Amino acid sequence: MGSAKKSAIGVMSGLQADGKNIDAVSSFGLNCCQIVSWDSTLCTKKVAQANRKRAKDQGVRVTALWAGVPGPSAWNFTRGPVTLGLMPVEYRMARMEALMRWADFAIELGAPAIVTHCGFLPENLTDEAFEPVCVAIRVVAEHCEKLGLGFWFETGQETPVTLLRHMETVGLPNLGINLDPANLLMYGKGNPIDALDVFGRYVKCLHAKDGRVPKNGNELGPEVKVGEGMVRYPEFVRKLKEIGFDGDFIIEREINGEQQKKEIAETVKYLKKLI
Repeated sequence: MGSAKKSAIGVMSGLQADGKNIDAVSSFGLNCCQIVSWDSTLCTKKVAQANRKRAKDQGVRVTALWAGVPGPSAWNFTRGPVTLGLMPVEYRMARMEALMRWADFAIELGAPAIVTHCGFLPENLTDEAFEPVCVAIRVVAEHCEKLGLGFWFETGQETPVTLLRHMETVGLPNLGINLDPANLLMYGKGNPIDALDVFGRYVKCLHAKDGRVPKNGNELGPEVKVGEGMVRYPEFVRKLKEIGFDGDFIIEREINGEQQKKEIAETVKYLKKLI
């Protein structure tokens, strides 16, 4: 932040072996994307180079690699705390290794950082899980640092101050935040506008997504089209400008098919008016 760089609008792009996932980015008239994959079989030099070439040929900049990890993942409040990110002890080592492989992949891809959910991070410094998960994060982040990569936390499964506490404890200069404002609401963890006062200086990139707060204690709140949820995008974007944010707005709409394409195209128009 603080440079003359201008924020761009991009979209999430699901990794494919031949790089044809980049084609969808261009089809929306966009020139940047965040590539995402949970499939470790695609974590190869050949796949990275195919995507890098296709992106270069189409003039698409890869803003980051969103790195998925092996093992179960339950996106809810019942099983989420024991299945997601680096929190489950039984999957921790395998997931650390996977993230470091994705970091090596990101270098071949030409991405500046990897992004991931670290899980339902413990809120209290006295929690016995606090120090071990910070150590795990540090090991992965140090690997990224040696490669010249950023390690960016995806928000939502912890309060803003809890995330800040972990970042300060790990204490590495390459740590950053991929702010998903909708997640903060959908997980009931915070208000994205107020969150910028807590950790805004660490925000490197955004997921342009919208959502609402939970209606019960077991399930996340619903994701909705950007502009129709509780993020309050006009106010959110104003606040981002106030703090000097110059990162990219990466559209994420977690539905499928023609409706997804329609809403992404509409979100591009909506965001252009705001930023």
